[in-house]
Amino acid sequence: MLCAVEAHHAGLLGPRTRVVPRAGLRPLAVTLRELRRLGLPDGLELAEPEPDMPRPGRDPVWVMGDAFSGKVQLAWLTAFPRRVVVVDDGLATIRLLELLTGRPGAPLLRARATGRPLRSALRTALGAAASLRLRAAARSGGLSVFTAMPVPAELAAAVRRTGAELVGHDFAWLRAQPLRGPRPAERTVVLGTSLVRNGLIDREHYLSWLAGLGSAGPIAYFPHRREDPDDLARVRRQPGITVYEGGGPAEMTLRGLAAEQRVISLPSTAVTSLRVLLAARGVPVETVDVPDEWWTARAAPSLRSHLSMFAHHDTGVTG
Repeated sequence: MLCAVEAHHAGLLGPRTRVVPRAGLRPLAVTLRELRRLGLPDGLELAEPEPDMPRPGRDPVWVMGDAFSGKVQLAWLTAFPRRVVVVDDGLATIRLLELLTGRPGAPLLRARATGRPLRSALRTALGAAASLRLRAAARSGGLSVFTAMPVPAELAAAVRRTGAELVGHDFAWLRAQPLRGPRPAERTVVLGTSLVRNGLIDREHYLSWLAGLGSAGPIAYFPHRREDPDDLARVRRQPGITVYEGGGPAEMTLRGLAAEQRVISLPSTAVTSLRVLLAARGVPVETVDVPDEWWTARAAPSLRSHLSMFAHHDTGVTG
């Protein structure tokens, strides 16, 4: 949602944009509330949340975030918007670019997609059809990708050779908004992760690591939106750790940190975004590489490589 606002502010979507949040998701409700508090760019409407995803219809421009969603792919294949704009969905955006420029016909599926044999076959077929549509949109000049992720120069050049437009951004709209609310008092801020909930890293290794950080000094812990409530209850019981219930994107919640503070995180999209937002404030954003023994059998080597690819500063160029 935040990147859709940034894309509108950048002039990529036309004079009027309507953003429809999905109903029933607290993080989206919190983000919606905070965006309305800040005041929106001219021509942008944040609609009330809806339970079902609206179809593109006859709208000339359709904006999507999660291009790997089966619902998004089905809607796209049964509608005919003149142009599609893909806004950031984190590291998944980089995977999308890799698939766009890779082997023709490779289905648009998440790096760790699994499922029952019949369901996998159906999803693979849908993903393959979406891949063909994506390439066709690029060839006709009807595909734009709007991202704050650092895209390696070689990959960026390959994307543009497909005919797609690749536009980088640095959260210009958000950076221009006034800061609101107090920042955490702790010097060290730790970002939560979804890797435990997704079964990709070992729970006990992760929680022990957090306990060690808390024993070394006070830390502010900002949970990932998909963290398990039982895990968070254990984190709250650890001495030295204060769990904050931000709810919204880290880019909005933590953009007011001071130079004497620092952010620590396992590999995540928020690391890249916060480095962009906090560089001018002198706040270091540090990535902790996941030790080999933390990974579970569900984490394929390709996924590990993908998650680590953009954890550090020297990852290439954007846009």
